Amino acid sequence: MALHKNFPDSPHAILDPDIRWFPADEALRETSMEKLMPPLVSQLRKRVKEFRDGGYVGASDTSKSLLNWWFNTPHMLEQADRTMSQFQYYFAQREALETIIYLYDVAGVQDKYDMMRFDATGLVSGTSFDETWRRFVIKMATGSGKTKVLSLALAWSFFHKLYEPDSQLARNFLVITPNIIVLDRIFKDFQGLRIFFEDPALPDNGVDGRNWRDDFQLTLHKQDEVTITRPTGNIFLTNIHRVYAGDDIPPTPADENTMDYFLGKRPTGATTDSKVDLGMIVRDIDELMILNDEAHHIHDPRMAWFKSIEDIHNRLLQKGGSLALQVDTTATPRHNNGAIFVQTIADYPLGIVNENLPGL
Repeated sequence: MALHKNFPDSPHAILDPDIRWFPADEALRETSMEKLMPPLVSQLRKRVKEFRDGGYVGASDTSKSLLNWWFNTPHMLEQADRTMSQFQYYFAQREALETIIYLYDVAGVQDKYDMMRFDATGLVSGTSFDETWRRFVIKMATGSGKTKVLSLALAWSFFHKLYEPDSQLARNFLVITPNIIVLDRIFKDFQGLRIFFEDPALPDNGVDGRNWRDDFQLTLHKQDEVTITRPTGNIFLTNIHRVYAGDDIPPTPADENTMDYFLGKRPTGATTDSKVDLGMIVRDIDELMILNDEAHHIHDPRMAWFKSIEDIHNRLLQKGGSLALQVDTTATPRHNNGAIFVQTIADYPLGIVNENLPGL
């Protein structure tokens, strides 16, 4: 495997789709590149490049303001030694957000059938998708900043729902982590909304006539301390194992008691008292976005956790809504049989990570 001769050294450099890394020899680039990539990625890279080069035409006013603030506005941040240095998001992070926003605002993606329009292989069908709600998977190598992508996606959804009259997004967020180590790391970043204010995730008050920082009102609920304090403005941070019970038989609408089906089956066993009842989360809210870190842990539709997400979506449908969006970040978006998640919309592989190219 080799890199294109024009591949840049900087992780901030904007990458042209024609020089991107792919898992084969350079001699096969013209004939095999699209076949070796996740099926949606090749076409989306081209569309997103046009979207970026055109000044984000077609994006909502809120999305355009955020994209220009994040990626086209210089940011000088104070360092630990009190010196100032310029902050830039990596291109890996930039293109991930641009692709999410392109799919929602410009392409108007509602479901898997809309996603299939970007298939470059001709092999994707409706049966390739397990879920019936909007789900975007971001493949990002370890070290390329998945938490920053999740934080920007969260801020975008919050402001889009707040400022855009017809927005289908959400101001409540369920953030899923694969283990206690990752949970503690994300909690440190999210505690006191630190990552949003220390990074330039939130525009200054007054940018494009909005009071962004004043309006960004969110409460973080960690693990067992989950309590709903208001209808909107909640971040629920939880470990997957608090809700995953691999031996459970998923409830169905045909059950005699359908409470488990509509509210989420409560786990049983020694750890029952420490697990989060997802039904509690959706019982009193009408909008929700799900953000998964290391999402390959919960891809299997037979898992109780996948069923729990499905039940949340069904519960919201009953109330006239739906799960706003599920955004997954993972370095290994693959099923047990090795097939890549067809929902993958951006791809930053492990193959070329080094100290200068973190995840690009």
